[in-house]
Amino acid sequence: MFASDPGRRARSRLSTKSASAKTSIARKAPTPRKPKSKHAAKLALVPAAAEMPDERGGLPPKIARYLATADLPSPCLVVDVDIVAHNFAELAASLPAARIFYAVKANPADEIIARLASMGSCFDTASMGEIDLCLRHGVPADRLSFGNTIKKERDIAEAFAKGVRMFAFDSDAELEKIARVAPASRVYVRVLMQCEGAEWPLSRKFGCEPDMAADLLERARDLGLDPYGVSFHVGSQQTDLTQYDKALEQTVTLFDEMTRRGINLRLVNMGGGFPSRYRTDVPSIAAYGEAIRNALGARFGASQPDVIVEPGRGIVGDAGVIQSEVVLVSQKGGNDTRRWVYLDVGKFHGLAETMDEAIKYRLTTSHDGDATSPVVLAGPTCDSADILYEKADYQLPVSLVSGDKVWILATGAYTTTYSAVAFNGFPPLASVCI
Repeated sequence: MFASDPGRRARSRLSTKSASAKTSIARKAPTPRKPKSKHAAKLALVPAAAEMPDERGGLPPKIARYLATADLPSPCLVVDVDIVAHNFAELAASLPAARIFYAVKANPADEIIARLASMGSCFDTASMGEIDLCLRHGVPADRLSFGNTIKKERDIAEAFAKGVRMFAFDSDAELEKIARVAPASRVYVRVLMQCEGAEWPLSRKFGCEPDMAADLLERARDLGLDPYGVSFHVGSQQTDLTQYDKALEQTVTLFDEMTRRGINLRLVNMGGGFPSRYRTDVPSIAAYGEAIRNALGARFGASQPDVIVEPGRGIVGDAGVIQSEVVLVSQKGGNDTRRWVYLDVGKFHGLAETMDEAIKYRLTTSHDGDATSPVVLAGPTCDSADILYEKADYQLPVSLVSGDKVWILATGAYTTTYSAVAFNGFPPLASVCI
């Protein structure tokens, strides 16, 4: 189903040693702290064991202890599901009037889907594989949205037969498919956005211009579908809180236009964009909630529509750590004196978002505290594209050698699902949820 399934099956190879064992990484674990009291009511479903690092995106204490005692394949992603639950509850507290549709593509691990389903989450799905995954975990079909605007007609028909009634679109041809095999379904149109301020901007692959969106919503009504509302996405890892208001300014104009055409839109799907904390600080989840609430109030006043948000990275990113190993440390000669550090994880093993050095992960090593020098970071494959960071200023300990461990922080999102099946014969990224 997912490219990462073989990697997740690697959990059968995992063994755990005594929980009292101590290693250097365990000693580096931050002091656990409790979730902030102002969210206590909303966090009732979060187990007491949810331990947060001293700083957002740092090494989670429970993962540090697990890494100290577990015999893992390398590389391997470890996700603390309690932190996933904490992040979900914090977002729910920040946006109490919104329905949260977790973006399954960010990390479809069974443990994550099960935990979020138990907390009442809805789910944004991109394929029948993701829909079936959610249904297997007992998620009612009315809590699913088929949010991909590019769907096979037979997949739309299958989703409809299994009870899904909400579909995204951005073209007339897609509308016609939905009308043929999913009659009377709720549909929402995706509108193009500029994505300024996003570290992982979205291309023009998804969405249409606002004028076209208005015509498509009218076309949806004429085809017997229910033109439910408007969707947008301000870009993944969005760090500019004003972008939500800019998107809503455009959205309310479209709402007004549809009212003039006799169509009553009732939904704003605000997509994702909620960030993880990588090398630079990002606003808190609460700050995003406040910005969105204020923007909705300013643009819609008391007549606010149904609101959906589709977090992925912001829910699972900070909850995961990849344990990797140094394969080689070398130099190239000439004027470039930087060391090349090759890891056993690269672009084809879950770090695809290092493309163009867009997402800059934080690293920690077993030699932290030693003298450092500039490095180029690369993966292990025989592909020249498998360079992680060459332009960004990364420095690692001079004492780092082959066989040493390197931990890549905040890698819970878009890693296992971006892992190749067997490029160069390397297995997909293994993962375990704790």
